[in-house]
Amino acid sequence: MGAGVMKGGGGGGRHRRRGRRGRQQMMSEINVTPFVDVMLVLLVIFMVASPLQVVGVPLDLPKTAAQAVPTEQEEPLTISVQADGAISIQNEPIAEGELIGKLKAISAERSSDKLFLRADGTIPYERVVQVMGALNSAGFANIVLVTDAGGPRFGGQGGN
Repeated sequence: MGAGVMKGGGGGGRHRRRGRRGRQQMMSEINVTPFVDVMLVLLVIFMVASPLQVVGVPLDLPKTAAQAVPTEQEEPLTISVQADGAISIQNEPIAEGELIGKLKAISAERSSDKLFLRADGTIPYERVVQVMGALNSAGFANIVLVTDAGGPRFGGQGGN
């Protein structure tokens, strides 16, 4: 045997073997661009939808045919009056004696005087008016009463 020449072109395996049309082997890398695009779209959707979340105090709101109030940039301040008469600011229960002081402190920090009042439909009207008086004395003159849409129209008529 001679100088050690091998048939078949051994060459140490440094060259990639080419396929039928001269293509190289496929690289096994993950393209994350579509994943990032989807995640950015979901992020935008959640950023837009998060201010629309409703305060989670369970109430049996009265039904009405009133139109929805347009939302603003600032998160709405929501006061809830439950069936047992308990009052909550957002999701935090508060004693009735502390309500006006807490609302005055909140009013000083907010640019808007708009406030959403959610009252259970089973409590007496007198209780709702008492809470509205407390809200007004705390500096909130723009009080929106929250109801469930789709209720009966005034006078029991289905027309305008």
